[in-house]
Amino acid sequence: MNHTYTGKVMWSHLDANMHMRHSAYADFAAQARLEILEEMGLDMRVFQKLHIGPILFREETTYLREIGANETITVTTELSKARKDGSRWSIRHEIFKKDGVKAAVIVVDGAWMDVLKRKLTALPDELAEHFMQIKRSADFEEME
Repeated sequence: MNHTYTGKVMWSHLDANMHMRHSAYADFAAQARLEILEEMGLDMRVFQKLHIGPILFREETTYLREIGANETITVTTELSKARKDGSRWSIRHEIFKKDGVKAAVIVVDGAWMDVLKRKLTALPDELAEHFMQIKRSADFEEME
């Protein structure tokens, strides 16, 4: 599944230098992940019913260009690594300015957590199949 999220940079996303603050990049990437999961039938109601949620182990951002107020940005989402069952994964987001210039790359490593047991778990098979339909990056790696 191919997915892009488009959003507009608001005043609250800016820092003292009048460009998008570092944590706003992560917020846009998180919103892109939530939207693609929802499109795949993995919305908050499903997670609450199953007592499962995504958890991040690492988040890394490479900043390439400044983004300013009122700019419209596009965030792409690709699966860059995953176990066959989708229980562990890495997702790469690229943030583009309106003119198509890449402004940032965000990579997150994550898994699924049973929120009652507070332990790592896997998605039910059917939902894992949906999750694994996220567009794979050109350099996708299968994890052990």
